[in-house]
Formats: sequence, C-alpha cells, structure tokens
Amino acid sequence: MTRTGGVTLRLLDKADKEILRLPRTVKGALFDFQHKFKENPRTPGLKLKQLKGDSRIWSARINDEYRALLLRLAEDDWLIVSVKHRKEVYDRLAYGINTVTGGIEYVDLQVVEDSVLRRIPPQEPPTTAPAVPAPSAEAQPLTPEPLFAAWTDGQLIELGVAEPLVPVIRSLTTDEQLLGLIEYAPQLTGEVLLALYDGKPFEEVRDEVTAPVAAPEPVDTEDFQTAAERPATVVTTSDDALREALEAGDFGRWKVFLHPAQSKLVERRYSGPARVGGGPGTGKTIVALHRVRHLVSQLPSGHSKPVLLTTYNKNLAADLRSRLLELGGEQLLSRVEVSHVDQLALRVVREAEPGSRKQTIDDSQAVREWRAMLDELGESGWDAEFLHDEWTQVILGQAVGTRTDYFRARRAGRGKNIGRAERAAIWQLAERFTQRLDRLGRQTWDQVAERAARLEIGREQRIRAIERQREEAGGLDNIHLQDGSGGWLRYRYRHIVVDEAQDLRPAHWKMLRAMTARDSDDLFLVGDTHQRIYKNQVTLGSLGINIRGRSAKLSLSYRTTRQILRSALEVLGEETYDDLDGNSETLAGYRSVLSGSAPGMHPCTDWQTERESIAAHILAWDAHPDERIAHEQIAICVPTNVMASELGNTLGEHGIRALEIGADGARGEPGVHIGTMFRFKGLEYQRMIIAGVSDGLVPREQVNRLRQLDPARYRRELQRARSLLFVAVTRARDSLDIFWHGTPSPFLRRLPS
Repeated sequence: MTRTGGVTLRLLDKADKEILRLPRTVKGALFDFQHKFKENPRTPGLKLKQLKGDSRIWSARINDEYRALLLRLAEDDWLIVSVKHRKEVYDRLAYGINTVTGGIEYVDLQVVEDSVLRRIPPQEPPTTAPAVPAPSAEAQPLTPEPLFAAWTDGQLIELGVAEPLVPVIRSLTTDEQLLGLIEYAPQLTGEVLLALYDGKPFEEVRDEVTAPVAAPEPVDTEDFQTAAERPATVVTTSDDALREALEAGDFGRWKVFLHPAQSKLVERRYSGPARVGGGPGTGKTIVALHRVRHLVSQLPSGHSKPVLLTTYNKNLAADLRSRLLELGGEQLLSRVEVSHVDQLALRVVREAEPGSRKQTIDDSQAVREWRAMLDELGESGWDAEFLHDEWTQVILGQAVGTRTDYFRARRAGRGKNIGRAERAAIWQLAERFTQRLDRLGRQTWDQVAERAARLEIGREQRIRAIERQREEAGGLDNIHLQDGSGGWLRYRYRHIVVDEAQDLRPAHWKMLRAMTARDSDDLFLVGDTHQRIYKNQVTLGSLGINIRGRSAKLSLSYRTTRQILRSALEVLGEETYDDLDGNSETLAGYRSVLSGSAPGMHPCTDWQTERESIAAHILAWDAHPDERIAHEQIAICVPTNVMASELGNTLGEHGIRALEIGADGARGEPGVHIGTMFRFKGLEYQRMIIAGVSDGLVPREQVNRLRQLDPARYRRELQRARSLLFVAVTRARDSLDIFWHGTPSPFLRRLPS
C-alpha cells in the first residue's frame, strides 16, 4: 500500500502476474502512472472515469494503449485489479469479497472463458451422408462427464470457490481445461479444485485447504476497505515492493506476496515457542525471513542485534543473509545476527576459553579417529559408526557426565538393547576417545555444541538468579550480585528464528533455549522432518522447548510440479516421520498447483553408459531452442564424491562445463552444478538430474548389511536414505530425470517406469 497526499494505491497479486506479460515500455509507464495517480487521481492526463453500470470499477490511462482497472475501496483508497489494452477494458468483469476468506477477488470472465473454451476439442461438422440405422445405446459415444459433477454449487462455494466461476467450472471435462481455468482463477479456487480433482474428500479439502485461510470473523461482502486489510487480499505494500514484483518476476514475488496462510503465521503473536512444518517448496524459509522482518518491525529503535536467524550449516546461513538483505536491506540486517548454529556455538566456547586452539573436525573425521583407536586397542567387537552415534546422540546429546548417569540414560530409537556390562565398556571407550582428541588438539562439533549448551545454561541460571534477587529487593539491582556474575548479564537475544530445524543437534536446542528469555515470540522454528538428512532426532519438549498447541503446517508447494510431487511422495513410501515433539507427522494435504511433464526414468547398463547418457541428454536440450536454458539452472546429484568427479570429467569430454558444489556452494561461474545429494539441501533448479540411483548406492550397501545385524539401526538409516533422495527429487522446479545402472534402487519401485 502506498499513500501520497492522502491517496492510497495498492496492487492485487493477480494483477502483477498479468503485468509481467506486458511489454517493458508498458511496465515503465505503469511506474510513472502510480506516482501521478497518488499525487492527484484527477489529473486530466490520467482520464480517470467510472465504468458504465458499475459503482466501484474505474479505469485510468497508463499510456495511449493501456488502461489500469481500479477498484475504489473508499474515497481515496484504490486497488489496481488489472492492466488491460484499451479495447479490452469493457470485457465481462467480476469482482467481490469471498464469503469464506473475506478477501477481495477479481475475475476477468471473458479471459477465463476463452482460456477454457480454447481447450475444448472442436466438434465434427455434420455430414450429408445417407441415413443409416441409429446405433444401439451401447454403441453411442459417451458424453464426457463434468469433472466436478459430484459436488453442488453450494459445496464449492462453501470451500471458497469464487462464485462467478461456478458456471465455468460446470463445463470442465478435461484436466487441460482445468489447468487453463486455474491460470486465471483466484488462488484459493485453484487450490480447492485441484484438491477435489485429486480425489480428496470434501471434509479433508475443507480442513486442509480452506480452513487455514478462512476469516475468523463474519464477512461483510460490502465492506471492501476492511476486506483489503485481510491476509486473503494479497497486495503490494510499497513502491519498492511494486518495482520488485514487476522487475524480478516469479523469483522476486516471495519478497512481496505471501499466501494468506503464510501471512497469518508471520504476523501471529505466540505465547511461547512455535513451529511451522511443511513439505519442500511450501515457503517455510520465506515465512522465516518475513517473520524476522516482522519481529524487527516490533522492536524499539536501537543499534543492537536482538534477533538471531540461524540454521544448520554455513551455506544455508549465507543464503539466508543474502535473502534477508534483499528483503529489507541493510536497515533490517543491522538488527539481526545471521549465523549457522555451529559457528554460534564455537563463538560461545571461545568467549569462555579464549586460549583454546583446538582444531574442530567433522563427523567423518571423527569416525576415522574411532576406527584408528579401535585398531590400536585391538577392539574388533565394536563398530566405529555405532560408537560415534552412541557418544554423540546419547552421551553428548543428553549431557551425560558420569558413568552412573550413562547407565540411566534413555536410548529410545537407538536400536539393539545393550546391558550394563556393555554400557560400562562403551563408557570406557568414550573416555579414551575424548582423551585421544585432547592429545591431538582436536574436538568435534558435537563436543563444541555440548560445551556451548552448558555455558549458556549456566549464563541463564545466573540471569534468573539476578531477576529473583531484583524481585526480592523490590525491583532494585544488587550491584554486588551483578559484579559477581561478571557483568550486567542479559539474554543474548530477544527472538530466535531457526530454519531447517530438523537437522539441529540436541545440544544446539539446549543452547538456543538458554539464549533467550522464556517469553512470547521467543523461538520460531521452521523445518520438515521428512527432509532430515542427519542423525539428530530430538524431542523438543524434553529439551525445554514446548511447541504443543503452537504448531502449524504449510501444504502448498510453490516450487515442484504436481507430477514431480507425486514421485517424491512415492519415494518416501509408508515410512513414519516424527514432528520434533514425539508424535508422528505426515505430508497429508501436500499439493501443488503447478503442472509439467512426468519425471523421466532412464535405465542404463553400467556407470560409464549412464554418464554418456546424461551428457547426451543435456546436449539434446541445448540443441532445441525451446528447451535450451542456462547451464547453471541444471543440476546433477549423485551418491558419492567420486561419482561427482567422474561425471564431471565425462561432461567435460562432451564440451559441457561442470561445477562441483563443495562445502561453500557452487562458485559463481557458468556451468552445470554437480554434487552429492547432501550438497543440494536448500537449493532449487529448473531441471534436476539424479544419477546413480542404483541398488547398493541408494541406499548404500553398508546400510543393507545392517538388516540382520541391527534391525532398528537399519530402519533408521533406511529412512535417512529415503529422506536424502526425497530432498534431491524436490529440488526440481520444471523437470526431473532419474538415471541408474544395473538394478534400480528399491526406492524407485513405486515410481512409474
């Protein structure tokens, strides 16, 4: 919304999509128009006039050929609902307030009907051939049944379908016509129709699609000004937002337009920690970024950074920082600390132990150290990966400090039961391993996180002691107590927002919980346990983070087509996933309004043939002007680093430049991006190729060997492998191709070949 001289001008989200298709000169004229209009709508050159037969719709001149159609909400409050050629201004238009959401909806019935009618096959012309006997009833061609014949007009309207479109909906008989309608229909109408078309029961559509965006109060269908303020009326909020939406296109819309369900989550006040879940591409990260901006907007002026935005690795943290800068500029970023959680933990430890110069090693290096120690000790009865997981998930994860505490520690989900004697042996090995790392001057990230959690918990205890002392003293500070605590202690942050929450360690959560006061809007978490690619399974309630009653789920994918989405869900199979709080979670209601081609399935005889086939596939895209895209919008993920290097070499032999994605992401150079499945978390590409999806590679053979040795661990590792492939599949925006050699992965069995 922009206001100059008392005039408010807004842009409806459907209108911006329409404007994107217009010539660049018209877009430029629109910028000039909005400034002139806000200065004085009655400027003669704008030719503002009311459309005949309508009390609210007006037209105004943008240039010689184009007109803005505006809905007059109040005396000086206007909403641009469309930009049309001057000859099309008087097409049949429909607008109103949706009785379910309370939002303003606008439909160009002429365009919608033309869009649908184009997709109806022409009828054969009658012939003058001699009359023949009429065929039997059985032989008569069947008239296609309308797609939505099973639902009454009242039911469709109850679900939030735009009432003016109901007659058009009744004429739909093919999915092509349906997709043609959805392109121009209000967003909720499209979501409802696709959900019904997919076979979801009426009650399920009402609960999962309609209810999250329904207005909480009775809707007055004549009060347009109130309707314009509801989340369901998605509009721009500033001149800069308008420019961003029109110049950046689809990739810029996330900064301007939020789905009503997202908007509610961003602006809601929570009485404590809150969590937003949802499948890939549903906008969880977008919600997190807008939530940060909303929280900053509520802060008193100052120069501190009381808001923390964090995630599990530095690549994603760098991306969050960049996108936050795009969203709100340096002014927003000046009040927010953006840091990946391990970096944050390391800083806390170094503050407390400034002289420490230990080298921090990752999990793979730690497992190698476990193997080396077991070899030196002649211990052949223990598996290094099992011991590392037991040490990180139980001993460090639960902050177990003594052997006696370890005997009592819970091991839920850890696999086979171990007795007291085995625990004693494990404890002794863990102590030796810790001593070994100390001698080598090394530490693991789990150790850093556990140490940081202890330090922050101690800091929180001192702060609370000071607060109790202040209350007992009638609100006065005890200077001696403050001095004894090492300074005037405060919580590090007022608000903490966490992205990709499913991949944080238990110690991370303990640290974050202690970094902010237990108050309203303290912790806001977004994540999807179906995308958990590490072994950090936690129950937040047991770590002091109570999200019960403050959890929500997003279910509309803005990235993945319906065809790719179906394949992704088949990859997950019937596995059960947790909700970060001890209960199960599903992707029920997960859907997309985007449509595309079915994923391509490509069997090959061996790895060499597979690499050659992938190169040929990319060259075939390059050979067709309609299919050619920038190579950096193509990604290939593989199971191992060795396979990434080999594939990169093969592509190079065919003249295709390939860039391997490392720990710091892809370099800013042109070329196809190649990396292991782990590297693609949080990224998206127009075209995605997943290679090497063969049995023994996905999942790896070591996982299959656990089937008999440790069934519980086998199930856990199998689920993690499924999640990794699920993440890879859902990086695709427009197309997905899956290659394998030999026997395909068992995860592909449910996918159409």
